[in-house]
Amino acid sequence: MVITKFLKIKYFVILIALIVAVIILKSIFFPTQEKPNYITAPVSRGDIEQVVLADGTISAFKQVSVGAQVSGQIKKLYVELGQTVKEGDPIAEIDDLSQQNNLKQSEASLDSLLAQRMSKEAQLNNNQLTYNRQYKLMQDKVGVQADLDQAKTNLDSTKADIKSLDADIVRAQIAVDTAKLDLSYTKINAPMDGVIVAIPVEEGQTVNSVQSAPTIVKVAQLNKMTVEAQISEADVIKVKKGMPVYFSILGRPNHFYRGLTLRDVEPAPDSINSEATTSSSSTSTAIYYNGLFDVDNPDGVLRISMTAQVYIVLASAKDALLVPSTAIDTDPSDDSKGTVNVIDASGSISQRQVTLGINNNIQTEVLSGLQEGEEIVVSGLMPGVGSNGMPRLRMRM
Repeated sequence: MVITKFLKIKYFVILIALIVAVIILKSIFFPTQEKPNYITAPVSRGDIEQVVLADGTISAFKQVSVGAQVSGQIKKLYVELGQTVKEGDPIAEIDDLSQQNNLKQSEASLDSLLAQRMSKEAQLNNNQLTYNRQYKLMQDKVGVQADLDQAKTNLDSTKADIKSLDADIVRAQIAVDTAKLDLSYTKINAPMDGVIVAIPVEEGQTVNSVQSAPTIVKVAQLNKMTVEAQISEADVIKVKKGMPVYFSILGRPNHFYRGLTLRDVEPAPDSINSEATTSSSSTSTAIYYNGLFDVDNPDGVLRISMTAQVYIVLASAKDALLVPSTAIDTDPSDDSKGTVNVIDASGSISQRQVTLGINNNIQTEVLSGLQEGEEIVVSGLMPGVGSNGMPRLRMRM
């Protein structure tokens, strides 16, 4: 009984040894091929574009601050916030008592000078007659030279007085015209068609045009808006006037306003308007240049100071051959050349030289070297080279 049990254990040990030996021999003479581990993607067709992203601010295409050119109390405001006005419509009225008094005083001074001139003209005629008589007497040898000289002096003096009065009349007429203009300034009208977007004053408030030019209202044209896109100094060298541009707003992130063109790129950043700006400004400060373009706003959705996500199109292509950018080894000396790993129908991998076009860092346009539908290796990892001769692939991050 003991011997039988011993034999069973012996046979079991021998069986285990044989199994281990078979496994070792199989691993030596029939090694298992390592299964490749890589990610592939087909060469596809689609649209591609390379863009510069910029944050933008929406402003009115044209905005005017309507100010008071005379001092006084605001007697009446004829408009409300958001009201649409036409050019010439009344905006506000300033108490005009002071301006009316100035006009009356200026007109009175002018009338006084005109009356003085009429008196001098009458005196001039009389002096002219006196001079003519004395001159005739001298011609007839019966006159006195002293009388002729006195007549000539009186005549010349009157002419000088009239000339002086003429100058005073010109100044008085200017004063009258100025007083009339100041009086007209008390009635403020809309300088253009638009919408009242701000009213920083109230009825009864006193404005002083001497210290500053107080703003009564702000009128803006909102049927067309201007977008100011802040382009970084790293991107502004790529951007040119006339490039296509489109944008979205926070309220409509999936709606794009397209078909627009960059109108201009300002030559200097906004900081140039600051008196504190010097050539030794901190290099840690980000520098941005405003790119300007206009967009129609017939439905009034776009409003002043809205934020826009702007896309300035540097290059674009339709129905292009596209591959993931991570699948390409770009030639360091020529970024229009590169290589990709292509998988054929048998699963073998080969390298292919390609000519590259637009690259937006997600997809790259392939101009030559690949066909639509071919499978390429996007990223992969193999511990070594298998018996099928596959090359070692590098994992791309």
